[in-house]
Amino acid sequence: MAAESPSDDRPALDACGQLLAQRLTAAGAAVERVPAGTTTAHVLARWPGGGAPVLLVGHFDTVWPVGQLARMPLEERDGRLFGPGILDMKAGLAIGVTAAQAVAATVPLADRPRVTMLATSDEEVGSQTSRAHIERLAREHAAVLVLEPALPGGGIKTSRKGVGEFEILAEGISSHAGADPGAGASAVHELARQIVRIEALGDPARGLTVNVGVIEGGTRSNVVAERAHALIDVRVSRIEDAAAIEAALLGLQPVDPRVRLTVRGRISRPPMERTPGIARLYALAREVAAGFGRTLEEGVSGGGSDGNFTAAIGAATLDGIGAVGDGPHALHEHVIVDELVPRAALVAGVMVRV
Repeated sequence: MAAESPSDDRPALDACGQLLAQRLTAAGAAVERVPAGTTTAHVLARWPGGGAPVLLVGHFDTVWPVGQLARMPLEERDGRLFGPGILDMKAGLAIGVTAAQAVAATVPLADRPRVTMLATSDEEVGSQTSRAHIERLAREHAAVLVLEPALPGGGIKTSRKGVGEFEILAEGISSHAGADPGAGASAVHELARQIVRIEALGDPARGLTVNVGVIEGGTRSNVVAERAHALIDVRVSRIEDAAAIEAALLGLQPVDPRVRLTVRGRISRPPMERTPGIARLYALAREVAAGFGRTLEEGVSGGGSDGNFTAAIGAATLDGIGAVGDGPHALHEHVIVDELVPRAALVAGVMVRV
């Protein structure tokens, strides 16, 4: 937990990945490093078995910079363990390793599942180098368990919104705002008109939201702005809406024909929809939890994860089966200590039942 590993710090990521590989080897897995281009190699671990293959997915990169431990020391208070990245999602990795090791130690080889665990180094920055590996492995396994944090209260995620980011650039004609305003074509005014159009594309009742979160443009108040741009966050609950909103944004046309519009972006994570396969896997997980006196709820998350990729290709996926706690990406990030063993038991039980 104390191995800091921000997504953009290669030496720190390398050290954390190496430590994770050592822990996995000690847990009885055959471990390999999967090259990831200019970033740290992903960690792939396999435990042998004769039953249905199960894939565990997680990541060891975090949003916190090196040195954050000095501000957020790893410490236990009132049954909660605090620290940067502990909930999202190093405790989840520990849960996965513990569950796989327990199954290997207690279930005969012919009866236990063949378990694969992929821990990636770039989830927090879009999974660009890991997505193909995640999707390939998901196709080879009967079920996918994503070790992301649970919903508040411990529920697992059976659906997630898809995520996209777009940039819109307006390029107009500058002029003096007082002496010759008609000679100009304001990029700022054009962008304002487009924002009204963009807002109208949202449909919260369908789980489709569009947020213009950053606007920049112009140079001075007495200059008709030549350039302006905005960044747009898009969330979608349905796959068909993903294609539609992407087409609508990329197809925006200027109101003022003297202004040129350029729109870039895409839906980078498709929505995770609650399919019949996901429903069956959730029912199995509920039975496992009930076996040790727990009620396992389900819910939807507005954020994306690598579970979006596995569900979108049709793999039965349960997300948020990792640690229970609060404050991911926040200064109070923590896990509830007494929930760690039950979550490992849940993961192990689901793997065996699959």
